[in-house]
Amino acid sequence: MFPLKKYLSIVAFLFLLSCQSDMVEENYNPQGTVTNASPLTTYLQRVAMVKTVQDNVIDRSSYCTIKLPYTVTVNNETIAINTTADYQKVIDNINADYYDDDIVKISFPVTMVYYNYIEKFIPNEADFDSLIDYWNHLPDLLSKINGLNINYPITINIYNSANQIGSSVSIISDEAFFNFIQNLSSSQYISLKYPISIVDYNNQTKSITSNLDFENAIKNAIDYCPENNLVTLDFATTITNGSWSIPYFFADSEKTSSYAGYSFVFNSDKSVVATKGGTSETGQWETSLQYGVRDLKLTFSSELLSKLNNNSWKLFEFNNSQVRLRDVSNSTKYLYFEKE
Repeated sequence: MFPLKKYLSIVAFLFLLSCQSDMVEENYNPQGTVTNASPLTTYLQRVAMVKTVQDNVIDRSSYCTIKLPYTVTVNNETIAINTTADYQKVIDNINADYYDDDIVKISFPVTMVYYNYIEKFIPNEADFDSLIDYWNHLPDLLSKINGLNINYPITINIYNSANQIGSSVSIISDEAFFNFIQNLSSSQYISLKYPISIVDYNNQTKSITSNLDFENAIKNAIDYCPENNLVTLDFATTITNGSWSIPYFFADSEKTSSYAGYSFVFNSDKSVVATKGGTSETGQWETSLQYGVRDLKLTFSSELLSKLNNNSWKLFEFNNSQVRLRDVSNSTKYLYFEKE
């Protein structure tokens, strides 16, 4: 919790901004502000990442993309990649004949663009292969969230609790939004100015009117946009593989530090063992799928670990390295597990 003085300053700042705006904003309140560590902020940064999945058939990585234009050779045919529509020419060539080798050969040099907008000049195939091996050997990253496009510009109000100064900024592109979030300090609180227009994975324009509304739109994109579901994983198999820590827990306020040093092992017999400093407690876990929504129930008996107990933890997303849960039944709560 931050001091009452800072709390009141944030309320006053947001109230003044709302009064000065041409658009009436009645949703400005401390719950509408987020920081650089808030779940919504991290989700929005992934929405604003470089789109990298569309050329995976060429570069074999979802963490980078080859900067246009360039050329490739597939089955002795040279294909110019001048626009994103030209990726389909590569796919069509690969699918044209079952007996071809279907090897995609890139004409070097090329420039790679990473998911975070950093560019790297690649002079030859050896350097390219080394780069792809580097990305493939990293632990699973939570990559770009595809299927949700923000219609810019958007306005963000900023309050710095360190110097109690308020400001406002207009964001005009994904790259500007990504870098804005990247450069946020821990003392800065931000509030998005709603409504915000987005285009979803079905090319439908929608109006976003609150933080929760934005989170739900992101959740829908994660679940239903095909470009976000390239690898199918089984949740029970994933969570029972290895040990996990808690990198983030929020229930009314952030309580992550209370669980520092804990290691959680989920067993196939539905027991879960939490260990810290040589002391262990065994609880229970169970999961079910209802109406397409995966939930996770935890049961511990000690005072500290029982705060994780919840019949309403819903799976927001997961991969081999991270599990993110959310509960929106009352106030929004978050529980994240990360592979150790």
